Amino acid sequence: MIAMLSSWPLGALLLLGLAGCLLLLRLPAAGLVLLVVGSLVVPLAVATGTHTDVPFTLLCVPPLLGLWLLRMLFRRDWSIFFSRPARPLLAFVATAIISFALANQPWWYIAPVAPLPAQLGGLAVFVLSAGVFLMTADQLREARAIQVLTWVFLGIGAWYLAGRLVPVWEPWTTARFPRGADGSLFWTWLVALAFAQAAFNERLPVVVRVAVGGVVLAAFFVALTQARDWLSGWAPPLVTVVACLWAAAPRVALPVTVAGGLVAALNIPSVIAVVASPDNRYSLMTRVEAWRVLGRILAMSPAFGFGPANYYHVTSLLPILGFYVRFSSHNTYADIIAQTGLIGFAFFAWFVWEVARLGWRLRADATPGFPRAYVIGAVGGLAGTLAAGMLGDWLLPFVYNVTLQGVRASVLGWVFLGALVALDRITHRERPDP
Repeated sequence: MIAMLSSWPLGALLLLGLAGCLLLLRLPAAGLVLLVVGSLVVPLAVATGTHTDVPFTLLCVPPLLGLWLLRMLFRRDWSIFFSRPARPLLAFVATAIISFALANQPWWYIAPVAPLPAQLGGLAVFVLSAGVFLMTADQLREARAIQVLTWVFLGIGAWYLAGRLVPVWEPWTTARFPRGADGSLFWTWLVALAFAQAAFNERLPVVVRVAVGGVVLAAFFVALTQARDWLSGWAPPLVTVVACLWAAAPRVALPVTVAGGLVAALNIPSVIAVVASPDNRYSLMTRVEAWRVLGRILAMSPAFGFGPANYYHVTSLLPILGFYVRFSSHNTYADIIAQTGLIGFAFFAWFVWEVARLGWRLRADATPGFPRAYVIGAVGGLAGTLAAGMLGDWLLPFVYNVTLQGVRASVLGWVFLGALVALDRITHRERPDP
């Protein structure tokens, strides 16, 4: 793609870029659709000379953020920055920047630091993820735009599953997904949004509801048959479904949860065989040991951590299972504490609380049909995302583990949670509080 564009005249490229900017200024929601679609199917990435490339997502987000800020300057509307979820998120980003700055001071002697490109990549994950959330929350001004974004994503998800279910279609479907695009949050949000629309959007035609429900069943079938040992593929979506039920229909959720627990209890050997496979047992053992070592490392710099990407180079100072090696935590929350300290983690937890609180309150206020089903799906998606964070660095990919390619899937969580905030603003604009 880059070679093809390089053969174009400079004037044509400038006109094409100008036309694209004008279109996105006119239709900002189109930029979010481009971001979601491009993250999942556009293989474009810039080589860095290391084990990770800069994917299309990180190339696309900065210009989109620039156009968004330009529109805000013209409108003189900065209200999104004063919303309840924005305050802790901005404080979290500020903490990450402070941690980065501290780790690169001449007097920093606590521990070795990562190469500057790795640090900048880690910082970019924090800053750009937050930017995507705020941009989405501000730019989606109509429920229809959220609806288009959701159905485009569900269509891509169904296309991907078709290739996993029918091998002959694989070269035209699944094989088109670049590395990192089908990470844990892809499965989590695909199930969250599809299940909510199928189960709780009573205004959808029956045929459509059945088809969307089929996407949910296909996702679990693929995850439990083709990748059963990969807990990040099916456990967070399962948490998502349970959370959706509790958010929308507690009277149904209670017997379903109890029945599910009884079925699991009566089939303990089978459950253990799935959850505690040899690979998973080894993974759990090493992760617990890694967290123990990280606890000792964090004592060196508890307030602001070690800065983006740096703790990976600190881990070799202490032994893990008798070996002096570098390792990552494979856990979003341990990564946040190690990189931004307890202060950064406190702001992140505050942000999660504000988003969860907003979603839980909006269940009663959202318009029946797509909006209410979306809120339920977003609440379930948030629960599944938090569960995925325990199994890996899926929400804020770590440069030395999931790598920057993981942003292709992690961006979905930030987009669809941002759309939840946008829907709250739309709902209360149309039906202001008395």
